[in-house]
Amino acid sequence: MTKSGIKKNTGKIIPIYPLSAGISQNVIRKIIQNGTDEVYGNLEENIPEYIIKRYNLMGINDAIKNIHFPNNNAAFLKARYRLVFEELLGLQLALLRIREGNLEEKNGIQFSKDVKMSDVINELPFKLTRAQLRVLEEIDNNMESKKTMNRLLQGDVGSGKTVVSIISAYKAVKSGYQVAIMAPTAILADQHFKNFQNILNKFGIRCELLVSAITKKKKQEILERLGNGNIDILIGTHSLLEDNVVFKNLGLIVTDEQHRFGVKQRSKLNSKGTNPDVIVMSATPIPRTLALILYGDLDISIIDELPPNRKKIDTFAVTKELEDRLNGFVKKQIDQGRQAYIVCPLVEENEEMDLKSVIQLTEKYKNETFRSYTVEYLHGKMKNKEKDEIMDKFKNGEIDILVSTTVIEVGVDVPNANIMVVENAERFGLAQLHQLRGRVGRGEYKSYCVLKYEGKGKTVRERMKVMCDTNDGFVISEKDLELRGSGDFFGTAQHGIPEMKIANLFQDMSVLKEVQKLANEIITEDPLMRKESNTKLNNLIKEKFEGRIEI
Repeated sequence: MTKSGIKKNTGKIIPIYPLSAGISQNVIRKIIQNGTDEVYGNLEENIPEYIIKRYNLMGINDAIKNIHFPNNNAAFLKARYRLVFEELLGLQLALLRIREGNLEEKNGIQFSKDVKMSDVINELPFKLTRAQLRVLEEIDNNMESKKTMNRLLQGDVGSGKTVVSIISAYKAVKSGYQVAIMAPTAILADQHFKNFQNILNKFGIRCELLVSAITKKKKQEILERLGNGNIDILIGTHSLLEDNVVFKNLGLIVTDEQHRFGVKQRSKLNSKGTNPDVIVMSATPIPRTLALILYGDLDISIIDELPPNRKKIDTFAVTKELEDRLNGFVKKQIDQGRQAYIVCPLVEENEEMDLKSVIQLTEKYKNETFRSYTVEYLHGKMKNKEKDEIMDKFKNGEIDILVSTTVIEVGVDVPNANIMVVENAERFGLAQLHQLRGRVGRGEYKSYCVLKYEGKGKTVRERMKVMCDTNDGFVISEKDLELRGSGDFFGTAQHGIPEMKIANLFQDMSVLKEVQKLANEIITEDPLMRKESNTKLNNLIKEKFEGRIEI
């Protein structure tokens, strides 16, 4: 910086911008300064006067000026608060509008009050948790009302979401409707099929499985029975979306691991019925406040309690110095009859990134480290048929060690697998590590998760400590958000939500809570925001959700 530049900026708060090659901070500051001077006083207010007064918000012209060139720190904070408030308010109102619009347009199915969920609950060989019973009550009330149910069912790995969906399906079938259950993989669909059959067979409910592996003849027979109403519950993968899959009377849709399916796929399945009720299940724990941002157009039910028989998974974080000891521990577990997962971040060796790849590691384990054991690999680039065959073998105990990418994150239960080793654990998000860890501890055996990590940075150590200290997915997702920031934490783009320019979901939690309260008030009083006082807010959400919402 020149001497005159130093003098000019002395004692001032100055902005620092991301730079492109060849442009200095002084040049970009000058351009921004000229721009803000040019528009100052000409920017139209996009928040109604009554909200500005109530929350003592800075006006838009002063906010834009002070976010770039504040007179003092107080002015900067006030400007930032105003812009964060505006961004979050636009987002919340848009999501609530989508939900209200959905509810206003359609009358949903009113399922029978005479069909009692307790008929199934009383026949279960285990007791439901209080959380499961609370969520079932929410779903039951929803199903018996005229409003179409669009509900997110959230629960940690192993919290018992599947049984909640089975009991909900029972109510739909006994009220005279069919049910579609969509899972992301054939092996998971098969697991659901067996679970549904085990519980619902005694009630005379007919379940069927539709996956790409079945023969053409069998598929044709299933489609005919589905069309004439002789199948009550159809469980499958993306196969359910095909045009020739026609239901006689579809009333309830359940999608498992909903983040694996796009919005278009969800609406294609919905179109196979007349305003069917929808439950989307997710094992990715998201704190309720944040779930409202991602799924603001859905009601939210959370199973925040694990069944009493779920064993705690002991988690350890180790560096490569302990590799030999760890390998010895894995061998000891397998010698006792158990099985192991080893998870890697990459499929093939990449010279630029020194990470263990699945194929390279499998070769090493097969030929050296674990040559007395059966070692196989699994990754997302394999054909579905190959993946299913490997997973079946692992489930049946024919494979001792399965080296895999995160493709097993959403997977089948293998009660005999009690140890997971995650290579280069520092490369994974905490929420993802927690999801992976949930693949073990599903049987009667003491289970372990070992995180092998590299790097000595404070954040890496802190992240590993969180994983070792808690098994609570909601605590972990809060911490993940705090450590990684909200930028790409939830992959908001895939939810069709615009990227946030200034708000930080962790840092601005208190503003978010205020805004959510206000947005609910506005929508309760004026569901479609037709009052004149809300015209500016309509323009604000139009900007954010152009094409997704009709104003």
